[in-house]
Amino acid sequence: MIQKLNMDQLLKQFREDERFKKNIVHWETIPSRDAHTVPFPADLDERIRYTLCKRGINSLYTHQETSFRFVREGKNVVAVTPTASGKSMCYHLPILQKLSEDPQARALYLFPAKALAQDQKSELNELINEMGLSIKSETYDGDTPANIRQMIRKAGNIVITNPDMLHSAILPHHTKWVSFFEHLRYVVIDELHIYRGVFGSHVANVIRRLKRICTFYGSQPQFICTSATIANPKELAEQVTEEKMELVTNNGAPSGKKHFIFYNPPVVNHQLNIRRSATLEARDITEKFLSNGIQTILFARSRVRVEILLKYLQELIKKKLGPKSIQSYRGGYLPSQRREIERGLRQGDIMGVVSTNALELGVDIGQLQACVITGYPGSVASTWQQAGRAGRRQGESAVVLVGSSSPLDQYILQHPDYFFERNPESARINPDNLIILVDHLKCAAYELPFKEGDRFGNAEILEILEFLTEEQILHYSRGKWFWMNESFPAHNISLRSASQENVVIIDITSRGNERVIGEMDRFSSLTLLHEEAIYLHQGIEYQVEKLDYKEKKAYVREVQVDYYTDANLAVQLKVLTEDESRHQQQTEFAYGEVSVHAMATIFKKIKFETHENIGSGPITLPEEELHTNAAWISFSETLFETIGKEELERGLVGLAHVLQHVSPFFVMCDPLDLRVIPQRKAVHSGQPTIFLYDRYPGGIGLSEQVYKEMETILTQAEELIGSCPCESGCPSCIGISEQDGKELALALVRVARGGSPYVS
Repeated sequence: MIQKLNMDQLLKQFREDERFKKNIVHWETIPSRDAHTVPFPADLDERIRYTLCKRGINSLYTHQETSFRFVREGKNVVAVTPTASGKSMCYHLPILQKLSEDPQARALYLFPAKALAQDQKSELNELINEMGLSIKSETYDGDTPANIRQMIRKAGNIVITNPDMLHSAILPHHTKWVSFFEHLRYVVIDELHIYRGVFGSHVANVIRRLKRICTFYGSQPQFICTSATIANPKELAEQVTEEKMELVTNNGAPSGKKHFIFYNPPVVNHQLNIRRSATLEARDITEKFLSNGIQTILFARSRVRVEILLKYLQELIKKKLGPKSIQSYRGGYLPSQRREIERGLRQGDIMGVVSTNALELGVDIGQLQACVITGYPGSVASTWQQAGRAGRRQGESAVVLVGSSSPLDQYILQHPDYFFERNPESARINPDNLIILVDHLKCAAYELPFKEGDRFGNAEILEILEFLTEEQILHYSRGKWFWMNESFPAHNISLRSASQENVVIIDITSRGNERVIGEMDRFSSLTLLHEEAIYLHQGIEYQVEKLDYKEKKAYVREVQVDYYTDANLAVQLKVLTEDESRHQQQTEFAYGEVSVHAMATIFKKIKFETHENIGSGPITLPEEELHTNAAWISFSETLFETIGKEELERGLVGLAHVLQHVSPFFVMCDPLDLRVIPQRKAVHSGQPTIFLYDRYPGGIGLSEQVYKEMETILTQAEELIGSCPCESGCPSCIGISEQDGKELALALVRVARGGSPYVS
């Protein structure tokens, strides 16, 4: 019988084994940290104090006590500390204290995911029961039975929900919640850093609607926010709530020793600088941890990668641990499936989980010892969130970041100081995005009429109200605007996506026993759910038999194949308006509104393990049109003569590839949220141009930030291309290997920065 290694022995093996040690480019050991505590506040209720002592808690961490004090002083608070540092006590304690003094008081807890709400309900109810307080705390979501809903509306002291439920089920029916809104004292916004981009912009407007209803019922709640580490937590909290916030950062929680390993897959083709697949390397490292009985989480960048990795690992370890001991976890799974996986991880029945960033959040999945991250997650903040899933309870832990061949991954691996010494990025929202704002003004008008002189939070709204009146959506009478439709608008507005409707995925393998197994946003369905696509779910392959795009239904059937599919999008872009611009010698940087036309054209069949292309086929789906914002770099037409037409085109493609990977780093977004396309002759100017656009209707501020930071982004792009060891381009820099491709991309980036194309 093979002897299993403990964490110490396994890490020693990583350091000494030739197979692994030559690929380790950086090993950072983060020492353990002692707790910093202070005595309980003098005014803390004796029952709360007694319960905490009974649990072995005889003092508070410094950040918990500071939050308690600020809330008691009537201030709005945002507490920012690392994963598993007891942040929930920053709001539980002051709220329980208030409810012990005033049984009429109410609190609203907002969590971005149902799983978090379920976790908090269990933890909170245990505390309340032990304290002997007569406080009713309940979750209010889609799974809450009708009879319990009625009780919560009338008598629930603490209502635990998510922004989607607040938006579509609570605010539109506020007349059923009169007692709750009259006595609402606190609103908790947990995992604040999640509220960025489209989702954050929507939620800021939901909070505007909430505050408007509270004012109507005579209450003015305090806000208590908690967040993982980002660069601008106070600014983000003040944007989401439109209230002045006090920042709490004096973390007092202890933490265990953590080994953070940067691992670069070996080069398998030195001439083209092509590395072994990060997916296969991550699989091998994870298998090493799991085979030695070390509970591990493996993060992957996409749903498809999650399912591929699950399939690989189940094959590798089913004889050692059994096939059910490793599971996948991602968006699109049904809630019951997710709860089962979370429970299995907590109880130790599941040894490994392969996840997208869905498990970045503080869902309680127990104590994991190892975390393997396949490819850089796109931001410093996200990487630390994922790394925080290992060693959550003070034990020694290991995090392995496995780099892909992408330019951003290679840049991070070659500049570890940049990662470990850099502040996490800023989270950005744009609550006044016209499309999002108009949607929520409709919802707000349904909830309460607007009167002349009203504002919506900080937004001026008179022109929009007049427009909605012209469109016969609102009715103006005696100085007020009233909703004039029978249906309520929140039902058709999704907070999570710019496209309002998801495609439902239906398994038709068993005739007469069809079942829904997941869902997907419409834009993604173009490349992942076209007919003949292989859809991977829980390690099982399904072939898409039919995509009914009009009805938003995809019908899939279970198959056994040795390949998966990948599709191409053809994108055309036109400038509608130019809002801002600035000039260099031979270039112009600009920002404005654009129209994007995207169409899925062909798909490839890619073999498991070898990742070779074994076939292709056409896709026949309608074109999607998107009105959004973009930043762009236009080059002078004189470069056609200086560099040559064909050469210029190759340079544009190479530089666009680098910018696609570097830009998201500066605006804290997923690379899929910001798209980059080169055009040899832009429609609006006839000049060679590279566009960087927000992949959401109306834009969410990403390309605007790119426009502001264009010089910095180009500096990093030049350094990344220049420091790559390849000769003429590779996947780690410009994405392709072509004659003089690398030098052409470098020439263009020098021109974009105001210099000469060639170094003299």
